[in-house]
Amino acid sequence: MENVPPPAEELATLDRELRQLEARRAQLLARRAWLLAALRPATPFAAPAAPPPAGYGRPFAAPAAAETSPPGVQNLLLTLGGLLLAIAAIAFTLVSWGAMGIGGRSAVLGAVTLAALGTPVVLLRRGLVATAESVAVLGLVLTVLDAYALHRVGLPETDGLGYSALASAALAALWSSYGVALPRLATPLPAAVVAAQLPLPLWALTADAAAPPMEWALLLTAALDVAVVLWARPASVKVVAWAAAATTGGGALLLGVIRSLAADDVAASAGPAVLLSTAAAVALFAAWRTSAAWVSAVAGLAVVAGAGGVVRAAVPGGWAVLGYLLCAVALLGAVRTPLPRRLLGGLAGAAAAVHAAALLAALPLTALALAGPATTLTDIWSGGSALPDLDATTTTLLPAPLTLLTVAAVLAAVARHRDDAEDTQGPEQAGQDSPASAPGAPWSPAAVRRAHGDRIRAAARSGAVAAAWAAAVTAPVVFGFGHRAAVAWQLILTLAVLALSTAVRRTDVSITALVCGLGGSVSVALLSLATRPATFAVLGVLVAALALAAVRTKGPVQALLACAATFYAAVLAGAGAAALDLPPHRAALVLLAVPALTAVLGAVLRRHPAALPVEITGAAAGLVALPLAAGDGPALALVLALCGVVAAGTAVREERRPVAGHLAAVCFVTASWVRLAASDVTAPEAYTLPVTAAAVALGVLRRRKDPQASSWTAYGPGLAATLVPSLVAAWGDEHWLRPLLLGLAALAVTLAGARLRLQALLVLGGAVLALDALHELAPYVAQVVGALPRWLPPALVGLLLLGVGATYEQRLRDARRLRESLSRMR
Repeated sequence: MENVPPPAEELATLDRELRQLEARRAQLLARRAWLLAALRPATPFAAPAAPPPAGYGRPFAAPAAAETSPPGVQNLLLTLGGLLLAIAAIAFTLVSWGAMGIGGRSAVLGAVTLAALGTPVVLLRRGLVATAESVAVLGLVLTVLDAYALHRVGLPETDGLGYSALASAALAALWSSYGVALPRLATPLPAAVVAAQLPLPLWALTADAAAPPMEWALLLTAALDVAVVLWARPASVKVVAWAAAATTGGGALLLGVIRSLAADDVAASAGPAVLLSTAAAVALFAAWRTSAAWVSAVAGLAVVAGAGGVVRAAVPGGWAVLGYLLCAVALLGAVRTPLPRRLLGGLAGAAAAVHAAALLAALPLTALALAGPATTLTDIWSGGSALPDLDATTTTLLPAPLTLLTVAAVLAAVARHRDDAEDTQGPEQAGQDSPASAPGAPWSPAAVRRAHGDRIRAAARSGAVAAAWAAAVTAPVVFGFGHRAAVAWQLILTLAVLALSTAVRRTDVSITALVCGLGGSVSVALLSLATRPATFAVLGVLVAALALAAVRTKGPVQALLACAATFYAAVLAGAGAAALDLPPHRAALVLLAVPALTAVLGAVLRRHPAALPVEITGAAAGLVALPLAAGDGPALALVLALCGVVAAGTAVREERRPVAGHLAAVCFVTASWVRLAASDVTAPEAYTLPVTAAAVALGVLRRRKDPQASSWTAYGPGLAATLVPSLVAAWGDEHWLRPLLLGLAALAVTLAGARLRLQALLVLGGAVLALDALHELAPYVAQVVGALPRWLPPALVGLLLLGVGATYEQRLRDARRLRESLSRMR
């Protein structure tokens, strides 16, 4: 019995052993190289090692200056010499030409031209390529001068444009023959391509009856350039021909589009359509032979422009965009035909560009329908329609929503389409793939194509939802709904997209529907402000719908919906205050119910991800109450005190204590200051000193219990309760006693902070002391500055800046040491 393994198993074994041998061989070669490097310095007769590269071993040494290479200098000199010779030849032809007879002229130019064109042959045989190139360029310039001289002397009565067309054609043929005869020269063939761009356009500019129109002349020139691109070999010629084809072809397309847009009827638009179709055929042929996707995209745009121009001439003016869009839809249908695969991407891109342009053309009506209430509503609850008044009929406005619906349908079809090539792979290719590029590998071509297709389908789904919603939004404007019908329609549409955002599982559709729903909610809320019942109905429904949607979702979307519900609840509270005809300072008290409720909701939710955003939104509503109450001092103090109560209640929770505690202290202190100012109190120290004494005593107890507690938490609010109001009063006090006492108190606080190393005392006391001293010294400083010459203050400032700049590093170190010293304090 023979134990011979199957051929497949034996082949796998051999491959595995060969890989092991290759790995072992690589290890041995690496070890050998290391040993040779280690033994080379110790060998007595070893060849000297190559010098290390510049900068090796000296990481901070300046790199050696690069010298200009001799070939570069040679080329520069030759180029300058050629330019000088060309300038001399041009000057001779234009200036000194008339001083010689006809024979002398012909002899001189002919001899110089032949010499310039023949010299490169000898130079190339000796290997002087750069010199030959320069002389050849001079020869090409001389041929242009020969053509100019021939027209001036031999054919002076010939039409200039016609002669220029013939001369450029002759020069293109001559230069191309010269470049083919001397293939080592790089200039003649590209120059011939450039000269070949002129004959047909120049012929089109003549008054000859047989001359083609300019757009056809440019198109034929572009077709010749494409032929050069496809069949010419030198790369430089291909590059120049590509650029020339893009220029002339682009000019032909531009003229064709202009003629198509200017056509008044179908018969007049047929000519530009034929031109654009021919240009598309040339571009498709070029894309098929070169695999250039952008060229096939140009072809697709040309087809849509030509066919759409015919449709535009046949339909009323408002329907032109929809006509172009339908042509792009037909182009997308052609993509499904068995065309070469390298053409499909560009054609699909062209159709997508037309769809995007049509979408942009229809969006202004959607924006007007959404933002119309904000621009047309003159007064809240004025009873107006709050709808934009457009002087247009339904037939004129109808193409915009139809365009949006067409785009939505196409995007939905793209989202449902799945290319079979993304998931399948031929057996031949599967057998040739390496393990890393196998169909199941994450970086295999099939996986990359599949991921790309998934991204396209996701974008298409999102676009379809947005386009359909935008079309539905325009219905009240297009069909002229009344105010109640418009409010009902917009509210139902908003609720529908919000329900869609919570019902679907696809993230892209959910996010798109959410954005549409939030935008629609703002629009319908503005629209409802025209009447009081609509305002309360819409705002109440929005609060309930957004809260229900927040309950049904999770993650960041839930927080966003909850914040939106809180915002509309605040607006509803403001509307309620307005309905009760409350003055602004009393309406501010109504608005404070929102932060109070959000604080309670945050206490219920605790560490839920949506708790903090909701509380922040409620706090923002509380900030709106401050300017409303600013006109009444006692009411503002009450609002600040209530804000402090809400913040203090929030600070009970451990996770909110650091921020809410400081906010509560600020609110309470500010409320006391405002209340003192509202009561016309001129000596606030009588009210603030007891508060400061109690607060400092509590701070001392806090520091004894917790030595690591910050001085800002322990002493900051208490000291600020007296120092800040006193500083404000001192700045408006004309007597000397209050500033003196305040300065002494601030000095004592500063010294205590420096002695006890307490940051809050040092900073607060120092700041108040500096501001108090500035207030006292300000009149004298103003007198001194007024007595100085006008130039002296700027000069002193300049000297100060120079001194600071000269000692910048030292000042920076001083500031760093000061910051470190303050940071070490508690």
